[in-house]
Amino acid sequence: MTRVNLITGFLGSGKTTTLLHLLANKPADENWAILVNEFGEIGIDGALLADRGATLKEIPGGCMCCVNGLPLQVGLNMLLKQAKPDRLIIEPTGLGHPKQLLNMLRAAVYQPWIQVDATLTLLDPRQLADARVVENENFRDQLVAADIIVANKSDRWSDNDRQRLQDWQQQFLGERQMVEAAWGHIDPALLTQPALADRAVPDASHHHHNSRPQGLAALKLDGQARWRRALNEGQDYASCGWIFDGETVFDTIKALEWARHAPVDRVKGVLRTADGLVNINRQGDDLFIETRPTTPPDSRIELIHHQPADWNLLQTALLKIRLN
Repeated sequence: MTRVNLITGFLGSGKTTTLLHLLANKPADENWAILVNEFGEIGIDGALLADRGATLKEIPGGCMCCVNGLPLQVGLNMLLKQAKPDRLIIEPTGLGHPKQLLNMLRAAVYQPWIQVDATLTLLDPRQLADARVVENENFRDQLVAADIIVANKSDRWSDNDRQRLQDWQQQFLGERQMVEAAWGHIDPALLTQPALADRAVPDASHHHHNSRPQGLAALKLDGQARWRRALNEGQDYASCGWIFDGETVFDTIKALEWARHAPVDRVKGVLRTADGLVNINRQGDDLFIETRPTTPPDSRIELIHHQPADWNLLQTALLKIRLN
């Protein structure tokens, strides 16, 4: 039987970083699989999580709970049949609603095959000061659906952030467990905790305006195209992503400056540079950079903002920092 966890959390709460930590510390005798979903079409998390010791499936371009859950069902069935994992971790998009996911996982048809363990929801307490985030139904409902709250990015908190977290904890935590973490460094044993009794999680009312139908694989280049971009909008957010072929190499310093100064809420990318692979992960002013000796098959970068940005202007600047 496969044990399943949901790891949820709003945009920029640190889900992917937490997954990387868990994968680096998973029991050596366990076979793990990851089912990851992203708001944008490009599929950045799949590239970030590739070659980390787990079987990986991506569902880009929206959230798993849309389209009657069909993308989730197909991806889930493929992983259970092909990988036969001991543990499956599902990472929905930060704009995804948890209720339909959990209902599907607990359906009678899956009971012989999976056991649903604790749902972990990551919370960056700094977001409690942002009315736009606090008023977002997905942010609220992700926290309601959680069995364990991971108060993440503790190395970045101010005294006011900690006070807001304490106020939230007194009002909403109840009997649930909360742990503090920096850089998503949590005890992997949290995954083995049982799911708590169902709580009254509201139904999702959001919907997506996708640029293409949802699929089970990230966007790819066709024919002789050197690059292409894809747009997505929904739930009062917009994204723009680009994919470049394996021959394209970026100037490392200029690429990091582009990512640092892009006037958007969220930047994620996996780029081929003259210095090797560079992973970029930016939320607001927080910028995380990782270099790896491996070479990705292509370069991908995704921007997310609370309203459509000047994607053409950002694209022009991005194209100028290619070395070839």
